Amino acid sequence: MKGVILAGGLGTRLYPLTKVTNKHLLPIYDKPMIYYPIQTLINAGIDDILIVTGGNSAGDFLKLLGNGKEFGLKHINYTYQEGEGGIAEALGLAEFFAGGEKICVVLGDNIIEKNIRRAAQAFQEQKEGAKILLKEVPDPERFGVPELKGDRIVSIEEKPKKPKSNYAVIGIYFFDATVFDIVKTLKPSARGELEISDVNNRYIERGQMTWDILEGWWTDAGTFESLLRANQLVAQTGANKL
Repeated sequence: MKGVILAGGLGTRLYPLTKVTNKHLLPIYDKPMIYYPIQTLINAGIDDILIVTGGNSAGDFLKLLGNGKEFGLKHINYTYQEGEGGIAEALGLAEFFAGGEKICVVLGDNIIEKNIRRAAQAFQEQKEGAKILLKEVPDPERFGVPELKGDRIVSIEEKPKKPKSNYAVIGIYFFDATVFDIVKTLKPSARGELEISDVNNRYIERGQMTWDILEGWWTDAGTFESLLRANQLVAQTGANKL
């Protein structure tokens, strides 16, 4: 299985911090933000990694990460997303890299306390489809929210005003190779973006979606409040524990 980290976008919610740099290069306690999703993949046994970035600071990723020697990697792949077409559009840029294999996709501002090794192993054994990770949160309206019936996800609604559960779909996804066919059929949402929730809903409609609850804490770092929370959590307890 290969790993894809989505680290593009303009980071407008963190302006002016992002006026001269990419959001994913901002510090989370003692490391740049991008270090955490890389370590998440490595801890899951995934060492073939693509970073999708964009904006004016794309070259800084290469200067910071090089070929990944600091992480014990032999090579890191990079590709460039023009503009802001959404998470699903950025994912579509990984088709050539994936080469027909299963992929684990991590949003570049997602930071976790523990690891996803068990979920990754379960998905390797899953014949087809997709797997997502859920976490109960106090503010589900900020995220994609699943509607659950028993052990089944009925649908996922992006940033709902009235959430149908207290769970968020965190920014770590497992997909089989058909994900790229799905992306090609998507139409922009009202936000003008290709939504990752639409991708996940296609798998749900097919009856090919599984899910797990993430162990330990999780946060994104895309707002001032969540960026502060990420720094505090990492400083207090550490992240990416095996």
